[in-house]
Amino acid sequence: MVLTFIGVLANIFTLGKDIFPLVALFLVSFTISSRSVLNEKLTKMLINTRDNSKELTTQLVEKNKAMQRNQDYEIYLATLKERNRIAREIHDNVGHMLTRSILQLGALSVINKDETVGEAINDLSGTLNTAMTSIRSSVHDLHDDSIALKPAVEDCIRPLKDRFAVSCDYDFSERMSRDVKLCFIGVIKEALSNTAKHSDGDSIKIIIREHPALYQLSITDNGSCPEKIDENGMGLANMRERAASLNGNINITSGSKGFRIFLSVPKQSLTERRS
Repeated sequence: MVLTFIGVLANIFTLGKDIFPLVALFLVSFTISSRSVLNEKLTKMLINTRDNSKELTTQLVEKNKAMQRNQDYEIYLATLKERNRIAREIHDNVGHMLTRSILQLGALSVINKDETVGEAINDLSGTLNTAMTSIRSSVHDLHDDSIALKPAVEDCIRPLKDRFAVSCDYDFSERMSRDVKLCFIGVIKEALSNTAKHSDGDSIKIIIREHPALYQLSITDNGSCPEKIDENGMGLANMRERAASLNGNINITSGSKGFRIFLSVPKQSLTERRS
């Protein structure tokens, strides 16, 4: 278009006055066309800038959510650590002092000859024993509630990482019932122990999922194994007992594609157990 414009200007003087309206029209067209191209470029730049801004905003929101989740998880782990510390302090200090007091009262009751004092000693001994039972229960509850499933699973798989490629896929709330945590940890330990002893594979995949109505655990390895497995084995029996204790279902399969354990625990049964 620029070359055309130059050509027109070069011929203005040879064409005479009649060419000026055409030149004016051409100039107007050229100006409109140039502005149209410029507007198109600016529009594309604006769209790209807007898209980049949206993408950056989305990434920032996701990073903030991830940071918040990490922060919440760190706070949760710190809370569990503090619970463990309190449980340990109660067990080591108060528990030992009560145990010593109970033993001393037992010795005193043996050498005591006064029946009136003997009744008081027996009553005090009963009170101390009740207190000891209560403290033990509280310490066990604190310890069980302070179990963090992810670190516990990592502890289970750490000894196998030199031999197996272990992957873990988590999608659950750490607020899940301690009974489920203990069940899953027990099944994982048993499954990994069997894998280390019998599997000729080189990879293990662990998946833990929380759904609205149930919890699921899947453990798979790629080792070759017979189509039929020994259902009477102690390890498999322990897994089935753990699942049954929570009204859960466990499915154990084996074949050319490897060995798989699939466990599901309904949340409704856990609510009924607590009530």
